[in-house]
Amino acid sequence: MCCCCPPAINALFCLWVQSGFSKGSVASALTFFPPEPAFYKFQRKDKDGNLLPDESEHSVDSDDDQSREHSPEVMERGDDDDSQQLISPTGSLPPGQPLEKKSNGNDNTKNDKSNVTGKKQDTERSPAQQLTDRSMELRQRGKRRNVRDALDAKNGVTYTLLLDPRISVPPRNGGMVQAVKVPSKGSHVATIIYRVPQEVVTPKTKTIIISHGNATDCGAMHVLQAILVHSLSVNVVLYDYSGYGESSGFPLENATYQDISVVYEYTLKHVANNDPTQIVLYGQSVGSGPSTYLCTKEQNVGGLILHSPLMSGMRVLTPSRALACLDIYPNINRIKKVNCPTMVIHGRLDEEVSVSHGVAMHNAVPEHLQRDPWWVPDRGHNDITEGPGKMAEYIRRLRAFLTSLDEIPLE
Repeated sequence: MCCCCPPAINALFCLWVQSGFSKGSVASALTFFPPEPAFYKFQRKDKDGNLLPDESEHSVDSDDDQSREHSPEVMERGDDDDSQQLISPTGSLPPGQPLEKKSNGNDNTKNDKSNVTGKKQDTERSPAQQLTDRSMELRQRGKRRNVRDALDAKNGVTYTLLLDPRISVPPRNGGMVQAVKVPSKGSHVATIIYRVPQEVVTPKTKTIIISHGNATDCGAMHVLQAILVHSLSVNVVLYDYSGYGESSGFPLENATYQDISVVYEYTLKHVANNDPTQIVLYGQSVGSGPSTYLCTKEQNVGGLILHSPLMSGMRVLTPSRALACLDIYPNINRIKKVNCPTMVIHGRLDEEVSVSHGVAMHNAVPEHLQRDPWWVPDRGHNDITEGPGKMAEYIRRLRAFLTSLDEIPLE
């Protein structure tokens, strides 16, 4: 690159070179920030219902490739892809931090000097190198977790959701919460299914699948999940991307496509009575990527809600197309191919993903599928439901959208 290029472009180019020209690694390092520690955990039980002790992921042989690759849980699903800490109800969190490297712990004088030098070099690592190191550690952890999850599935282990003490436990009010791990290609996707109370279920009961933002997880989003279930009388399915929370694997763009695909399949069979028209996809921020992707693949989905969506990943960082080859989530191109009613929500004061992204996405939806957008005048990226009356307005608008899905269009 050259001295006239913006610093952000130069940094991205350096990271791309250091990663061996891997688009996925660059995108992952810049896009995904799983909360550390996670805001929930899955309590493990054996097939007889007895509690199992927490098992350190480090105690599992991460090199047992044969058990991982040939386990039926891993091979069962997967098509190739195309390419408090105050927590709000929508799970807004500060971005995660790069993982720190550990010293080797040697005691002799020579090695002490090496350690001092190593620490100095570590503190002087470039941002690109820090992101590269963080990606390597997350990859290794994801592999260990996947081996553990495959063994759990083989042994009939089941799960119960335990929220972190930082999260307020919402009242159940008759609803049923189920924690499962859906097998995917190279991972097991942590999924929380919150079902509407049985007495209010009708043939038109909708199921919403939520794809959350890049710096939150299922635990932080659980309060919103409960609010939607009981305010809208819908089932709500939350899942964590590979490498997030209790999900194994590593967060990559293509992995998120696989994650939402297997969760959709599971939801269709086990929650939505095999009726895709009763499923609504909800993508928030980065979650607009997998949600829009799936809508182009599953043409019978009932509806799509895009909350603070992005036109594409690189367009959030810079309007320059100099690194278009590294772009991810080309939503602005895919949204033109959706075949379901679509609603866009975006804060006019959003400084992370400009409201212009939301406007462009709304305008690109085929006109007959556009539904009333909500351009929230005094809110930004993560606070749309916060403040007096905002949650009530949010619920009112979602209810109107869901109701419109059952209306027969006039010829």
